[in-house]
Amino acid sequence: MAKLTVLLLVALAAVTISMASAAVSPTIQARRSRFLLANNAVHNPPLPSYDCSKKSAAVCLAPGSPGPTCCGGQCVDTLASADHCGGCNKTCKHGRTCCGGRCVDLLSDKDNCGKCYNQCDKKCNYGFCDYAL
Repeated sequence: MAKLTVLLLVALAAVTISMASAAVSPTIQARRSRFLLANNAVHNPPLPSYDCSKKSAAVCLAPGSPGPTCCGGQCVDTLASADHCGGCNKTCKHGRTCCGGRCVDLLSDKDNCGKCYNQCDKKCNYGFCDYAL
């Protein structure tokens, strides 16, 4: 009976160790909410990493680079990035979007109504051109 108990304890320890190593394994990813996964796939498609510096800023001009400007060691597009709109570290305030290097309110900007570069003839209200109130 004692041998059986020792055998069961050894088997239990082996299972526990294998489960712990599987949890640490890099092939198993941490769970994320469906909301974050859906929005991340739509708004932030995965981009290859392009590291740059003042000495190697030419890497930002390579095909497939996220943008031509080197900001803080990363290649960025200063015409569309909300964190580097119009220049390095120029962040758009809440509710504003970077369009052509300018932070704009898509709900009321006549030149960027509802989306970037959508121009209205008269007014932009709530992201719609010439919306009747």
